[in-house]
Amino acid sequence: MSYIEQMGKNAQKASKTLISLGSVEKNNLLRQVAKDLVEQAEMILAENARDLVAAKENGISDIMLDRLRLNHERIKGIAEGVEQVADLQDPIGQVVRGYTNLDGLKIVQKRVPLGVVAMIFESRPNVSVDAFSLAFKTGNAIILRGGRDAIYSNTALIAVIRQTLVKAGMDADVVQLVEDTSHAAAEELMQAVDYIDVLIPRGGARLIQTVKEKSKVPVIETGVGNCHIYVDDSADLEMAVDIVVNAKTQRPSVCNAAESLVVHEKIAEAFLPKLEEAVAKVHPVEFRADQEALRMFKNAVLATEEDYSTEFLDYIMSVKIVKTVEEAVDWINGHTTHHSEAIVTQSIAHAEFFQESIDAAAVYVNASTRFTDGFVFGLGAEIGISTQKMHARGPMGLEALTSTKFYINGNGQIRR
Repeated sequence: MSYIEQMGKNAQKASKTLISLGSVEKNNLLRQVAKDLVEQAEMILAENARDLVAAKENGISDIMLDRLRLNHERIKGIAEGVEQVADLQDPIGQVVRGYTNLDGLKIVQKRVPLGVVAMIFESRPNVSVDAFSLAFKTGNAIILRGGRDAIYSNTALIAVIRQTLVKAGMDADVVQLVEDTSHAAAEELMQAVDYIDVLIPRGGARLIQTVKEKSKVPVIETGVGNCHIYVDDSADLEMAVDIVVNAKTQRPSVCNAAESLVVHEKIAEAFLPKLEEAVAKVHPVEFRADQEALRMFKNAVLATEEDYSTEFLDYIMSVKIVKTVEEAVDWINGHTTHHSEAIVTQSIAHAEFFQESIDAAAVYVNASTRFTDGFVFGLGAEIGISTQKMHARGPMGLEALTSTKFYINGNGQIRR
């Protein structure tokens, strides 16, 4: 039996031990995990430092280093996230609907765990803890495969969680980390249909595309965010500047940061210089503009067609000028990754048209795309942002990690 097969077998066995756990037991365990993470912060930070040294040697950018870096404040934040999941209502056992049919059968549909969840993700070590907390709360075992860049950090975080599980008399294999960071191990995980019920990739476009192409396990697609902001001809320009600067510069390495700017031609001459001046006070951004927009910037470069479809995860932004809101919608729908899109406008008609017409998981009016987040949406920690349409869409909280089962009770009925 291979390494991945053994992990899958262990996860299946462990998942069955979660069925009998009540909400109180799960919540107590999660709160203890939060405490133990804070108490073992020095050990976790020491391992994270090893990842940072290796990442710098491999020439990783400062922005990506920020995704990888942990400190006491971030560990405290991770622990608080676990506590917040403990405070959320447990969806397992919730009745979705109940009724008696014409045959006198009492039919109840309840929420149940998926079983075994696998996750392949990149860089950010907090993801491993968020994923565990959501999976555990919903009664799922989870197998995590993080990137090579964060292997020491992830190993340390999962070791703390497994120790807490053992101290509580629970099966530590409800969470396992694939410590083999080879592509071969990842591909074997994608093929493990006998053990894994659903696979969630979280990372860049190349990772997600690879998983979609090679996985035999059902996949929930997440993460890639070529997020647009459209500044309409009726927009409050000061508001638009604030929204774009926030969405682009607050944390450019995350999937809900804005990558593309679409501007109505009527306000472009007034808006783009104002934006360029404002953003320079926060952090320089390289604008990659179309031919018409290029002349309105002091410093910009001509965009390529590829730029309009790129998730930069950097201080780079494409710019496109359009003549109408309809053209803006067509442009965005032609380049979207179905994550988060926004319009800045004072027109109710344009706002409603935009929200109804844009094909994305989250569509904003007069707000930054940076709000697409499980915590912000009141879902607690998220396991990812689903950009597909089946089962789950948008920030994936607890309910996204459940299925349903029909419970039918009769008194001798037979079908004639």
